[in-house]
Amino acid sequence: MQLICETPQLEDYLEETEIINYNHSAITELVSSLISTEQNESARIKQAFHFVRDSISHSWDIQSNRITLTASEALLYKEGICYAKSNLLAALLRVQGIPAGFCYQRLTIGDMPDTGYCIHALNAVYLQEHKQWIRLDARGNKEGISAEFSGLQEALAFPVRPELDELDYPTIYARPHASTLAALRRNNDALHMYLHDLPERL
Repeated sequence: MQLICETPQLEDYLEETEIINYNHSAITELVSSLISTEQNESARIKQAFHFVRDSISHSWDIQSNRITLTASEALLYKEGICYAKSNLLAALLRVQGIPAGFCYQRLTIGDMPDTGYCIHALNAVYLQEHKQWIRLDARGNKEGISAEFSGLQEALAFPVRPELDELDYPTIYARPHASTLAALRRNNDALHMYLHDLPERL
């Protein structure tokens, strides 16, 4: 799939916002302890990706009602759904000067369409060495889900099934989509939100 940048300006994918609050002390301290400036770009991306994928629990996997929104909240509470986890990964990359954006998929909530649909969030990162964007998904691995980062080869958590009306949205957004932020803000129970109140389309 050909990815399409929302904006041609790479610096827009380095912006700090209220949501991607990468100058929060918890984030800067984590990066200082987790990532060495002597590592090459690919190694630094992989380190950040593995941390969010493996050390920040997905709310559904741990059956937690807590909703996290900002990058720092996901880090402080060590949990969140894909929307919050993608906010944190963007922050961990941007604070290092690595452009990162947001991509989305339309997926069935369960295995089949009768379970309903939801918008799933993942990230895109710009690989300076290759002058190319690649998507990566730090949702969190478990049985049947295996997402990796290995350079230019995508290995996402959820390959879409067009025959079930699932799809990849090609746009790389500089900020989280408004519909995903609205879902997090209007809910107070992550499990209810996950089953009943996630956006179905962008």
